Amino acid sequence: MPRILIVEDEDIIRSAVRKLLQHAGYEVADAVSVEDAERHEPDTFDLVITDLRLPGAAGTEMINRAPNTPVLIMTSYASLRSAVDSMKMGAVDYIAKPFDHDEMLAAVDSILSRKSQQPQQDVSSPDRTAASESDPAAIMYGQCEPMQQVFTLIRKVAPTETTVLINGESGTGKELAARALHLLSPRATKPLISVNCAAIPESLIESELFGHEKGAFTGAVSARTGLIEAADGGSLFLDEIGELPAEAQARLLRVLQESEIRKVGSTQSRTVDVRMIAATHRNLKAMTRTGEFREDLYYRLNVMQIRLPPLRERRSDVLGLARRFLKRQAAR
Repeated sequence: MPRILIVEDEDIIRSAVRKLLQHAGYEVADAVSVEDAERHEPDTFDLVITDLRLPGAAGTEMINRAPNTPVLIMTSYASLRSAVDSMKMGAVDYIAKPFDHDEMLAAVDSILSRKSQQPQQDVSSPDRTAASESDPAAIMYGQCEPMQQVFTLIRKVAPTETTVLINGESGTGKELAARALHLLSPRATKPLISVNCAAIPESLIESELFGHEKGAFTGAVSARTGLIEAADGGSLFLDEIGELPAEAQARLLRVLQESEIRKVGSTQSRTVDVRMIAATHRNLKAMTRTGEFREDLYYRLNVMQIRLPPLRERRSDVLGLARRFLKRQAAR
């Protein structure tokens, strides 16, 4: 039974995560700070889940206290930049608060799966990741024929460097599909940075994606690394790509064409190695005709399209999904 250590100073969140993981079959211990976590010998656990902001030492200190154990960072959206920085320090992933139970369990499952398979990979094929041996069916649920076709397509395209556009209605699992594409790729041990383009104010989207130099605009008191640069070597998932403003679309097109980014306020460009995965619930092709979305960017993104079927087209999956959701609800 995998052992998980939770480090969280907020009682309600710590208790909720502990109960969720215990009901999912994990052995769980918890602590309120990095110092408190020391009494549990954190490096003996299979996974450490820690809040970023803790009393005393920051949650990232757990990376040093448990060097042989993967660390999952919990953070609020306002601290997303710090979470990305923590991945550079050695955290395996981050999860933004508030998160739902399915999201947490999926993150835990994927991290533990990679960890358990890593020794085999080191011996037999060091250039491939452990996660690339997993299967989309382990990340997403679907027994119906449309979902089996989706899984087949993911298996084929994931090992490539092809840019992918995921199309589907809200709730069809676009982020899970992006996670599967990343985990089944040679980039699986590198970051998967997820960005919801609709959730970031238009005035901040370019700074968030591309970074900025000190003094680039009012409030830019220091230079910042953008999320695209933070994903260097890994994958960038741009959810709700149809909400991207026109100027940001032009800058993103340059990234796809030249593999270069330039921070806001900078005259210097730098090369990045990022695999782009985009998703939308909108008809981007129709948006190109109305001028809402750049046609050249659309064709750059739509090299390979994966359409996720809505539930009304997955009637044979309804019972199985209901069972899964009931099981998750019962664990709360």
